[in-house]
Amino acid sequence: MFKDNLFAGQRVLVTGGGTGLGFEMAKQLAALGAEIHLCGRRAGVLDEAAEQLRGGFGATVGTHALDIRSPQAVDEMMERIWTQHGPLDALVNNAAGNFISRTEDLSPNGFHAISDIVFRGTFYATQAAGKRWIAGGRGGSVLSIVVTWVTTGSPFVVPSAMSKAGIDVMTKSLAVEWGPKGIRLNAIAPGVIPTAGATGRLRPGEDNQQDQRGRENPTRRLGTGEDLGRLAAFLLARESSWINGQTITLDGGDALANGAYFTQYQDWGDADWQAARERIQALNAADKAQRGAE
Repeated sequence: MFKDNLFAGQRVLVTGGGTGLGFEMAKQLAALGAEIHLCGRRAGVLDEAAEQLRGGFGATVGTHALDIRSPQAVDEMMERIWTQHGPLDALVNNAAGNFISRTEDLSPNGFHAISDIVFRGTFYATQAAGKRWIAGGRGGSVLSIVVTWVTTGSPFVVPSAMSKAGIDVMTKSLAVEWGPKGIRLNAIAPGVIPTAGATGRLRPGEDNQQDQRGRENPTRRLGTGEDLGRLAAFLLARESSWINGQTITLDGGDALANGAYFTQYQDWGDADWQAARERIQALNAADKAQRGAE
């Protein structure tokens, strides 16, 4: 589908790139010759992902363990990349967090747990790369992963929907502001692409319902990491230089056919929400324990 070494000589940072959709995009870009940089909170996970990229594709890979909610940490990472490796050619804003909750049950900490990563962290990374591109008089490309909810809205994930809508508007705004400086910004709004983290926090107890969700999609299947990786590579390729300020929906037509996600939870009672909270808390505790063990 793509010519060999399409990204040879190019350096790409993928936030949240150690697992899930971020890693799928990193694999596609590495396969096409890019030097990959991965950032995330768990050093061990990043190191394992880096070894897979090196072993599978012979890629040059750098890892950066940090909390993207810290503007200082993000800026220091960017400076380290620029100084030790050279300027980035592209940034993929993939780092995210989410969980389902009735909005009236959200605490301020729960709201910030999502918005500080998705909304603020994405801006910190974009600004840190953009200001260096501008100062150096060179172009670059930013690709952000949003959601179909930026168009439809979605119940029970309001902090994420609000934050992703902000990224969608940032993409359009900076495409105009930074376009004359040779910097492009685009976004992808994926539909359902199953990953362990997303399924556990957004569809607790629905692990066995993926076949049904696939049948409800106009294409009669769910998305794959390969679907996302191919579109990411297309949008980031220098040959796509006139695509700017766009959010591309990648969902097989699901949002057109079925509308907003998570409306099925309107039928849940208190016991259902309590069970969901317990499953999500168990996942969070396991992740925290893994970070602490590294």
